[in-house]
Amino acid sequence: MTHHAAHATGSGHRSSERRRLKIAIVLTGLILLVEAVGGVWANSLALLSDAGHVLTDLAALALAYGAFVLASKPATARKTYGWHRIEILAALVNGALLLALSAGILYESTQRFKAPPEVEVAPMAIAAILGFLGNIAVMAILMGGRSNLNLRGAMLHVMGDTLSSMGVILTSILIAFTGWRRADAVMGMIIGLVIIVVSIQLLRQSVDVLLEATPEGIELVEVSDAIVGIEGVREVHDLHIWSITSGMPALSGHVVVENGACGGTDGVLHRIKRMLHERFSITHTTLQLESPDYEEYGEIH
Repeated sequence: MTHHAAHATGSGHRSSERRRLKIAIVLTGLILLVEAVGGVWANSLALLSDAGHVLTDLAALALAYGAFVLASKPATARKTYGWHRIEILAALVNGALLLALSAGILYESTQRFKAPPEVEVAPMAIAAILGFLGNIAVMAILMGGRSNLNLRGAMLHVMGDTLSSMGVILTSILIAFTGWRRADAVMGMIIGLVIIVVSIQLLRQSVDVLLEATPEGIELVEVSDAIVGIEGVREVHDLHIWSITSGMPALSGHVVVENGACGGTDGVLHRIKRMLHERFSITHTTLQLESPDYEEYGEIH
């Protein structure tokens, strides 16, 4: 596949992801309205917590959409990789928002557990069911773009909220049959803890990209061994693999080429690039080919 063809394919994927996000934003806004009104009417912390989670879902989706728009801007002489990293920054902000939300939910849950208020079960259950169905629809829309970290971050919000809605439904049933009002506060605590787990995972993945860590699913040693296994290659050093943005791994390294290698340096370079693409799905590569007699100049990392 040529560079232009690969770029066109990537642009098509991102255009599809933007369309998914537009639909998801509208549906999530409707879910927020239903759960917020239902939570106030039912005086349910679990449902209001879920609505708060949906609010961060909406923010996550809006950030993700804005990030995709900015990421589509062309590269410049100063921003040679374009705006792709803005997607990772958006995912990082989403994770931080989730952590802040979970802290508020856990605090309010503790207060309500001490003094549980009256809860209207019927509107609580109806709003939770509508929210659950709406979240299932949003998840189905976003599922196709889960390979993108920014879109995956938005989907993690929705997945957590889907589980929360299910928990609110079960809580309303429990209160209706047992009268145990503290169940509402307990479910609020559980939702808060679920959000913490989701946010930590998203923050870790975002920080890994910003620190240019080796992408998940790719082993540096395995890639190095695969390059050395190419005909005409004697050694590889100063090898780095990182992500420009989610789903866009990049590689740079120094390759020592045997004298008289089949096809010359161009042949070796072609074999390495083809292997990296076919075996590891790495297409953005910068390789410095060296003879066995080449003396390195400058510091190597």
